[in-house]
Amino acid sequence: MNYFPLLMNVDYKKVVIVGGGHVARQKIEALLPTNAKITVVSPSVIETVQQYVNEGSVTWKEKAFESGDLDDAALIFAVTNDEEVNNSVEEATQHWQLLSRSDVKGRLDFINPAVVRRGEFVVTVSTSGASPGLTRKVKTDLAEQFGDHYASYVSFLREARQQILKLFNGDAKKQILAELLDPKILQWMEQGEGEKCEEWLQQRIGEQQ
Repeated sequence: MNYFPLLMNVDYKKVVIVGGGHVARQKIEALLPTNAKITVVSPSVIETVQQYVNEGSVTWKEKAFESGDLDDAALIFAVTNDEEVNNSVEEATQHWQLLSRSDVKGRLDFINPAVVRRGEFVVTVSTSGASPGLTRKVKTDLAEQFGDHYASYVSFLREARQQILKLFNGDAKKQILAELLDPKILQWMEQGEGEKCEEWLQQRIGEQQ
């Protein structure tokens, strides 16, 4: 199957996870950086999931699954180890709702790629389910390649771009936007010298005006 890659805005949308085990924990942790409204439906949950419930990050319906649990959900994860329950979740899922089954049986509207997240900088990798081991390996490689400093680097690029778009047009705008990708800016961020980036930006803006 050829999946269509997509970054989806789930802020304030209801996401239902049916199941309370380790796969449910993985889905929760993937969703936590967003503002999704996460609901777990399961008679029991593992300790880590319980901690997220206690923190208020997750709503837990301590019960067996019922079709009404999916009302208004944008995304649905069926992650129990009971095929019959997962089948029931699939049967209750409406055509406009997106469903992912961890047992990869029946309906599968989407899969979760492995994610390396550095603030606004997001890199994903997937083998479309062919080799989870290779996916994990590539994710590890990417995490080493793109260190934590990429969060502040991309934040600077966003703010700098906004300033440039307000002040310049035409060739001047194109030139200074291209110069933002000068390797020394990334190097300064990696060395923790973000103030040099700002000084450089203000100097270039002054030269162009």
